[in-house]
Amino acid sequence: MLMSFRRKPVASVEPASVEPTQGPGSEVHALAQTLQQDTSGLGREAAELRGTLEDTAAVARRQSETLTHLLRQLQDIVRSQDQISVETHGSQGAMQQARESVAHVGREVAGVVDTLHQVSDAARQITQVALQTRLVAFNASVEAKRAGEAGAGFSVVADAVKDLSTQVESISKAIMSTVSQLDQRIQSLASDLSDSAAADARTSDGRVRFHHALQAVEQGVQRINGAADASRSLSSGITEQVGVMEGEVRQTRDVLDVAVRRSESVLGVSERLMDHLASCGVRTADSPYIDLAQQTAARISQALEAAVAAGRVTLADLFDEAYKPVAGSAPAQHLTRFNRLTDELFPEVQEPVLNTLPGVVFCIAADRNGYISTHNRAYCHPQRPGDVAWNTAHSRWRRVFNDRTGLASARNQRPFLLQTYRRDMGGGQFVLLKEAAAPIVVQGRHWGGLRLAYRF
Repeated sequence: MLMSFRRKPVASVEPASVEPTQGPGSEVHALAQTLQQDTSGLGREAAELRGTLEDTAAVARRQSETLTHLLRQLQDIVRSQDQISVETHGSQGAMQQARESVAHVGREVAGVVDTLHQVSDAARQITQVALQTRLVAFNASVEAKRAGEAGAGFSVVADAVKDLSTQVESISKAIMSTVSQLDQRIQSLASDLSDSAAADARTSDGRVRFHHALQAVEQGVQRINGAADASRSLSSGITEQVGVMEGEVRQTRDVLDVAVRRSESVLGVSERLMDHLASCGVRTADSPYIDLAQQTAARISQALEAAVAAGRVTLADLFDEAYKPVAGSAPAQHLTRFNRLTDELFPEVQEPVLNTLPGVVFCIAADRNGYISTHNRAYCHPQRPGDVAWNTAHSRWRRVFNDRTGLASARNQRPFLLQTYRRDMGGGQFVLLKEAAAPIVVQGRHWGGLRLAYRF
């Protein structure tokens, strides 16, 4: 959390001096002013163009990534459909094997039916024999009774034979009855398993015959296979079209990347022109901001050197580059060993600058890697979890700004650097700014740069 500090007055920065209105000096001044205005306008247009190209290139990259992902999904679908086709072909083979197995079972059942018929015939023959045996036993019994006592033993045997023949007849009839029931059931099963036209009929209890059900399953598998083939053909066509689209979007993205690099060259030319104009000794509209950036950078350098001399920080800690990520931060924030020191020293130097000249948006010190340890108070709010857009606009401290502009300002070691760029405020909001930067040096070592951004 930032602490409260007393504001020290910042050396006043005089506005651009007015050159004589007559003579060679006035002509030079007028030319410089004209060039400054034209160069500033060129920088504005170049920055806007570059920003627009970057936005378009970002959209093209997202589209390319989306189409690439879609292409992979379509390829997965085609592979799945190929697998379905393989499985349905296998199912058709299995159904054919099932049909053959059922036909084999049907033939075996028919053999069982024939065997049962033979058993039934044998049982009928046994019944006939039993009837004849009983008749013979009856006749023998009559003859034994006529013989009197001499035929008594034979009468007992005749009665036993008669009883036995009666039992045999009863058993044979039971066998015939059981065989008849088995025959009816097996005949029904054989009819259900039959591969004939008669198998398409329904049984008396409304059940669909097995062979008919088997045919329905086969037809269903064939329909699935046909649908998979049609879907695979359609998906292959879509995959081909998406592949063409992905190639075209990738080509567009590459062209836009080239355009961004070329627009950066144009922007660089305008910045070099502004730099030359500001360095030629003629005061322009940017001169007061350049002066202010240099003065503020000198004050930051003096404050850091004094802290090292007083033992408040070591040079090793002041030049710490072991940035430690803050867990859960979005955009990412980092901590270093000099955070507490910059929170104590920088606000009293940076904050007054915001009101020194019109249009100043921020005044911050960045280390040589673009790391902003302590931003202006308006941008040093704690992050709101999950609210990236708000965090981007209001929580800009403890962050590394290693974009083109931020890194150039942080690593610049010339007396000053003047740049034009669009600042991302989050949520799709951008602000067009100019930035004057000046190096911050501590005990002869380049620590970073003072960044002073302003509207124009």
